Amino acid sequence: MSGERARPGDAGLFHRPAGRPARRQPEHDRRVSPDVPPAASVRGRADRDEPSELDIDQLDAPLIAAFLTHLEKARGNSVATRNNRLAAIHSLFAYLALQHPEHAASIQRVLAIPHKRTERNLVTYLTELEVDALLEACDQTTWTGRRDHTMFVLTIQAGLRISELAALTSADITLSVGANVHVIGKGRKERRTPLVPATRKVLKPWLKERAGAPTDPLFPTSTGKHLSRDAIERRLASHLAIARESCPSIRTKHVTIHTLRHTSAMRLLLAGNDVTVIALWLGHEQISTTNIYLHADMSHKQQAIDRTKPLDAKPGRYRPPDPLLRFLQDL
Repeated sequence: MSGERARPGDAGLFHRPAGRPARRQPEHDRRVSPDVPPAASVRGRADRDEPSELDIDQLDAPLIAAFLTHLEKARGNSVATRNNRLAAIHSLFAYLALQHPEHAASIQRVLAIPHKRTERNLVTYLTELEVDALLEACDQTTWTGRRDHTMFVLTIQAGLRISELAALTSADITLSVGANVHVIGKGRKERRTPLVPATRKVLKPWLKERAGAPTDPLFPTSTGKHLSRDAIERRLASHLAIARESCPSIRTKHVTIHTLRHTSAMRLLLAGNDVTVIALWLGHEQISTTNIYLHADMSHKQQAIDRTKPLDAKPGRYRPPDPLLRFLQDL
């Protein structure tokens, strides 16, 4: 069947649907770094079999560790990329642990492979002046400019992920009583985010101009299809190039669509909202994920230090008085 996907099986880790030819592995994927010892090479016994013929026993901890080393040494990937790949592997093996308990020992060794520590940079977000510069860079005399302007306004106010933004349809917007935007986020979790009057004012004429069916994309391409993630990022980059001319501070920042999501969170934080409210707004599963925004703004730390009593400390080196020195000499 043409639409059949690979699934775990007994004979191998994955079965290839009948009639589908084996995909030849690209040459650059088969290269192995000379820094990887031959015994731990990625081109070990697993490389002699097709992916559909692999068994769980072949994907043991040494092979997975060699693959992770290959990513860093041969492919030149960063530690963050290496950790992302390991997270995907852990997700697979957590599923296999339930489906194949007979391989529990091997699976647990793979799940025990730790993530590497990476530097955690402060969150990048746009200030109010930078947001205004970005929105003004959209030429609203053109159809694409009006589309992009509305798209950025909605993203900054609702804090949407790029996947959520790209998947929006006209039916996901409610402008009547209880105006909101409906999205399906990570883990297929639905959430509705309220829309403020300024955002509703921008969306209303766009929906009227869009005039599509409820299931049509809210922000379509010129051919009426959904914008891809790359297309959305390219549209943002083109407007940022214009915004940098009027707002030089944007030049020092690496701005993506996710930066606009961070901007939404920081606006809520600076308005005095608790992190639990921000987590609910953004659709975070864990509050710890939202705590990154507490470190990005200095105003909260400044307010905390302003409420403390200043230290009454004299500058310079401490010199003990003579009575104290005589006391110490008599001990």
